[in-house]
Amino acid sequence: MVVDRPLDEAELVERARRGDLEAWETLVRTYQGIAFRTAYVLAGNAADAEEAAQDGFVKAHRALGRFRRGAPLRPWLLRIVANEARNRRRSAGRRERLVLLAAAESRPGDAVPSPEADLVAREDQERLLAAVELLPDGHRDAIACRYFLDLSEEETAAALGVRRGTVKSRLARALARLRESLGEEA
Repeated sequence: MVVDRPLDEAELVERARRGDLEAWETLVRTYQGIAFRTAYVLAGNAADAEEAAQDGFVKAHRALGRFRRGAPLRPWLLRIVANEARNRRRSAGRRERLVLLAAAESRPGDAVPSPEADLVAREDQERLLAAVELLPDGHRDAIACRYFLDLSEEETAAALGVRRGTVKSRLARALARLRESLGEEA
């Protein structure tokens, strides 16, 4: 008896390289959520994020022949999507406010805060987001990828197209600047 087993990422990539659109669609479904969130944080709005993610997937599909066999797909794909999102932000000539819904969402099982506690939390969140918006692009993008999207340092480096050490230094500088601007000691 032969049991169907799910294909692993490397098998799906190989099949997609050979023109199997079903394999590519499986990969797209796997990564579309994180691709959109990455694009949203970097582009600043849903419309640009949607386009950046779609264009990123199209460019990635076209570039599959250049993808290094055996390498993880997610960081490579997120780098392409991140580049698309940054290009949209630059070409639009605007720095829209980061609206990070994930930071505002309550998690299942969390205690329901009092109205006063909820107001204080929202005010703190607003102050933090305003401070993050004032960071230089590279620092803001590093903070967004690492902490708002919860990417690893390696994934953040791949998404931003920089070395891991650059991510570490940008994060350290950005966090220091945020502490300073928010008046907190750490």
